[in-house]
Amino acid sequence: MSIADLWLPILVSAVVVWIASALVWTVLPWHKSDYAKTGDEAGVRAALKGLRPGFYNVPHCTDQKDLKTPEMQQKFADGPLAFITVLPNGLPSMGRSMGLMFAYFVFVGVLCAYVVSRTTGPDASYLEVFRIAGTVAWIANGVGHIPDSVWFGRPWSHTAKSLFDGLIYGLLTGGVFGWLA
Repeated sequence: MSIADLWLPILVSAVVVWIASALVWTVLPWHKSDYAKTGDEAGVRAALKGLRPGFYNVPHCTDQKDLKTPEMQQKFADGPLAFITVLPNGLPSMGRSMGLMFAYFVFVGVLCAYVVSRTTGPDASYLEVFRIAGTVAWIANGVGHIPDSVWFGRPWSHTAKSLFDGLIYGLLTGGVFGWLA
């Protein structure tokens, strides 16, 4: 069995997971509390105005040796510590983002197909294919959020939700691969 032989489960799983992802983020309640409003939104917006799109940190330290200076240590002590993502001005393009997310789910399907094609034979059972594809998809969709909590202060509750989302997507992907592979 080759990756090309698994084109149907790759595409069907991408469609199923894309729909599930849209439902998770628009209908189900668990991500509604992920983002908090700042105390002075107008002031924060004014402070960030003019920044080019990118990823910023505050306080910013270019050289690790500067961490030993009293001035930099005081900045960290006084806070706040923040990682800030700035996007381009204007309404976000939902079409572009949804298209990129679909492409990501296709990519995850290709990863699943690769592992399934290398670890199973043509007579593999539904459960065997489900287990392998589902595990790969769960890892691809969920586990990558853990370093964001470790290094960038993303709340662990957000990471737990992302792991749960990834589990849903993994189960769906595994089910499609077990059914169609």
